[in-house]
Amino acid sequence: MTRPLAIGPFWWLLLLGLLAGPAVAEDLLMARSTAPFAESMLQLQDAIHQRGYVISRVQRVDIGLTRSGFKTDKYRVVFYARPGELRRLARQVPELIAFLPLKISIFAEGDDTLVVAANPQRLKALFAGKGLDAVFDRWTNDLMAILDRMRATE
Repeated sequence: MTRPLAIGPFWWLLLLGLLAGPAVAEDLLMARSTAPFAESMLQLQDAIHQRGYVISRVQRVDIGLTRSGFKTDKYRVVFYARPGELRRLARQVPELIAFLPLKISIFAEGDDTLVVAANPQRLKALFAGKGLDAVFDRWTNDLMAILDRMRATE
């Protein structure tokens, strides 16, 4: 017997953070598409490639949740980067490796598909003075373009 999907501590913190105000809500960027999950997944991968990134892997998250007894819809995390940039940044600023490659979560919610990612702008405070502001700005602009493309998927 499967148990219903319970809201764990992470989701409560996320919900409280989103309700707390715009400063915290800016940590996440999100787009909703009315397209089915499979079509949205292909659209996401295409949008990532069009911005010049390579997808390093797609991790299924729903399998682990289902094995734990939760009933879930489709859920994936897409890891992406520009390989040369990734190697260069890893040499330049090894502390940045924990945040790379970049990640986008995509999951089905009823008939819709949601795409959520951390806002790269939040990395500016962590890496102030390292000369990475232009990189974080570009990542943010690229991510916004990817999300805009997902919103346009109908």
